[in-house]
Amino acid sequence: MEDIKRILVVSRITKDCQKAIHYGIALSKKYGAALSVLHMIDTFWLKRWNVPMISGEEEYKKELKRTKQELDDMINMEKKKGMVIKELLKEGDPTEEILKVIKEEDIDLVIMLAHEEGRFEHFLFGRGNEALIRQMPCSILLVKKEPE
Repeated sequence: MEDIKRILVVSRITKDCQKAIHYGIALSKKYGAALSVLHMIDTFWLKRWNVPMISGEEEYKKELKRTKQELDDMINMEKKKGMVIKELLKEGDPTEEILKVIKEEDIDLVIMLAHEEGRFEHFLFGRGNEALIRQMPCSILLVKKEPE
């Protein structure tokens, strides 16, 4: 595990991502690795519709803002304790953007949710984790979300 020098936590800005960020913080401390958190906003699904979805888009943006604040609070708590955490915010195709960040930041380990999608979510977002995992140039830790 000495070869883990840079860790990237991928957040889709959902409440479930708190668990992945906790893993990133713990592993970063344990191995003395640099920690980055990528907040990924997938706006691609909004473009798939031919009809304007203004109310859906507005609700999505409100939820993103609220959840991002909760994640920021958790990260800022660690920063106040002296931990250095680099935060990145990207919009677009998640697979493409995540792979770019991995290359640019020379990441050794990616931590993200084991995306358990239902049929509706698959329809909206596609099979993001599956495509990403096939192209992953580094190790990956998939975190199961808590059962509801």
